[in-house]
Amino acid sequence: MSDFFAEATSGFLKPIAEYLNDDSISEVMVNGYHRVYVEKKGKLYKTNAQFGSEDELLAAVRRIAQAVGRSIDENEPILDGRLADGSRVNAVIPPAAKKGIYLTIRKFAQDKLTMKQLVEGGSMSVEMAKFINLCMVMAKNTIVSGGTSSGKTTLLNVVSSLIPSDQRIIVIEDASELQLSQDHVLPMETQAKDRLGEGEVTMRDLIKSSLRMRPDRIVIGEVRGAEALDLLQAMNTGHSGSLATLHANHPKGALERLETLALMSDVDLPLRALRSQISSAIDIIIQAQRLRDGSRKITHISEILGVDNDGHYEVRDLFLFQVSSIDEKGRMVGEHVACKNLPSFYDEAKAQGLKIDKKLFGL
Repeated sequence: MSDFFAEATSGFLKPIAEYLNDDSISEVMVNGYHRVYVEKKGKLYKTNAQFGSEDELLAAVRRIAQAVGRSIDENEPILDGRLADGSRVNAVIPPAAKKGIYLTIRKFAQDKLTMKQLVEGGSMSVEMAKFINLCMVMAKNTIVSGGTSSGKTTLLNVVSSLIPSDQRIIVIEDASELQLSQDHVLPMETQAKDRLGEGEVTMRDLIKSSLRMRPDRIVIGEVRGAEALDLLQAMNTGHSGSLATLHANHPKGALERLETLALMSDVDLPLRALRSQISSAIDIIIQAQRLRDGSRKITHISEILGVDNDGHYEVRDLFLFQVSSIDEKGRMVGEHVACKNLPSFYDEAKAQGLKIDKKLFGL
């Protein structure tokens, strides 16, 4: 536990101390002073915990704001920050919050997951893990796509750990969450405007700056705005092997989301030209999903082949998760299967002397 939580749980966060101390709980959500929910193994549970009053909760939120170097009041009713241990904190107070004060703490995972653990936990198959490793060695531009709480950041952390250790990696995030273990890693973080409306550093600023820093790989925590176009241009101008997460529910949806975000930029591009850029920039999409039983799985690994004559994306699935049944405990039973499609870069991999067997793809 961080020094902050160690102090806070014996004082102003004491009502939720047991949940902050519980490693099996990933998120604590306070919906007004008398309603507290937690997320455990992908599912939400209502607890009996509560603060003494709304004023007590407001005092706690202000202490947290002080700890992250921010302020929160009626003029600035939203707080978004990161604690020293990496935990994410969000708070919203009236008048923006209509049912009291909302406080959400996403705890920072101290133990970094590995590819082996994801395979053993059923999130992916051995074949998928081997293929993802091949993509990282061959520097394929990869998007990790997923919905809310699907494990995108965790998965990006694991995938980025496969980048060869002799490469220069620049990591760009809104709030630092990624834990890359390679030696040559340069993390950068966006910065909000100050009270005078100055000092803002955006994702676009950082991506443009990173291109002048001789990166081998660019890793972006989440693409959520006009910086999508800058990333696509970087991927299309020799910066291969870049990684990013994106909020979408399936691989084609990820491409459509990239379109929408890129159109937010100040560059006026015809849709056909933009789709051509996207399809030539992105090689692989890894789709993460939280299933109804709370488990997190990789449901697709898909390759982007280009656009057809009608301007539609050509997406080919290489691996899928297929649900076969639901057991008596409500758990989704299924398996990861290869789709019997060879990736377009199979011959390229063989030519580079990389070991790649057709059996990996179910052939």
